[in-house]
Amino acid sequence: MKKILLFYLTDCGYCARTHRAMAELMEENPAYKALEIEQIEESQHMDIAEKYDYYATPTFYVGGEKAFEAHIGMSYEDIKKEVKRVFDLALNG
Repeated sequence: MKKILLFYLTDCGYCARTHRAMAELMEENPAYKALEIEQIEESQHMDIAEKYDYYATPTFYVGGEKAFEAHIGMSYEDIKKEVKRVFDLALNG
C-alpha cells in the first residue's frame, strides 16, 4: 500500500467535491478506509507545497508520484472516478 498526499484549498469547489467523493468511496469500499492519506491545506503550508510540481488543487500524489491534478470544468462524476483511480493505485501499490 502506498501513501497518498493530497494538496487542497479550503475555499476550492473542486476540493470540496473531492472530499465528498473520498467520503462516498470509503463508504462504498471499506478497504479504502485503511489508506494513509496526508492532507495538506496549500495556503497554510506553502513551504511544503512549493516542493511539489502542480498548478491546481486538488492534486494527489501516490508514493511520491503525481497521480491526479484537477482541471477546470470537471464534473463531480469525473472527480469521483479519478479519486477512485488514485485510491486503487495506492491500495494495490
